[in-house]
Amino acid sequence: MKKRVIEITTQDIFSVKAAIEGGASRIELCQALENGGLTPSIALIERTVELASVTSLKGFVTVLIRPREGDFVYDKDEVETAIYDIRKAVAAGVDNLVIGALKSNGEVDEEAMLRMIEAAGGTSLTFNRAFDVLNDQFTGLETLVRLGVTRILTSGGAPRTGEGLDRIQELVKCAEGRIEIMSGGGVRIDDIPRLFELGVDAVHLSAKRSITGSLSRPGERGSYSQVDVEIVRAAVEAAR
Repeated sequence: MKKRVIEITTQDIFSVKAAIEGGASRIELCQALENGGLTPSIALIERTVELASVTSLKGFVTVLIRPREGDFVYDKDEVETAIYDIRKAVAAGVDNLVIGALKSNGEVDEEAMLRMIEAAGGTSLTFNRAFDVLNDQFTGLETLVRLGVTRILTSGGAPRTGEGLDRIQELVKCAEGRIEIMSGGGVRIDDIPRLFELGVDAVHLSAKRSITGSLSRPGERGSYSQVDVEIVRAAVEAAR
């Protein structure tokens, strides 16, 4: 039986350590998760790579490359920024990258993708949840196979993964092992066994808890989220 991979979204070093302690197979490092996730700082990338190296974790560090929030239709300058970030992340020693670019007609932007893929060299690549807004996911899957992308992150085109199980199963069947299918998007712990039964290669979740901090402005306390090690442990156990 193939390994059941649990990937945890992390935004800070505390969360990276919690994912390691909880037994996650892999992390996706990003920032501004409340806005769909953006490229993290190079300092955060470098520190995370160092942590993974010290703990002898292989294939652990995945970094999101997304130049802005909103949609996935990027202009020339945004693509150039993404390429610059890809090169910096690869030089820092990351194991995997998450990318994704679309054309305004809802198809994969092959020109932008090819430039990003070239910048990544041989680094493993995930196509992000831009996949869930493609006008034809099956055509998109074939395009990504042809481009040499390693895996697809998808909720099956649904607002939450648990609502997209039928489509996820269809995508696994269509992929035929040519590209990995990783389910993600509002995943709950009790979704995990069923997702692996459907044949996905990995499950992606935030495993987060909300924290209320000190004052961020007069009369208002700041709030943020971090990975909860116990949720990570529960996800890993559910995968078994």
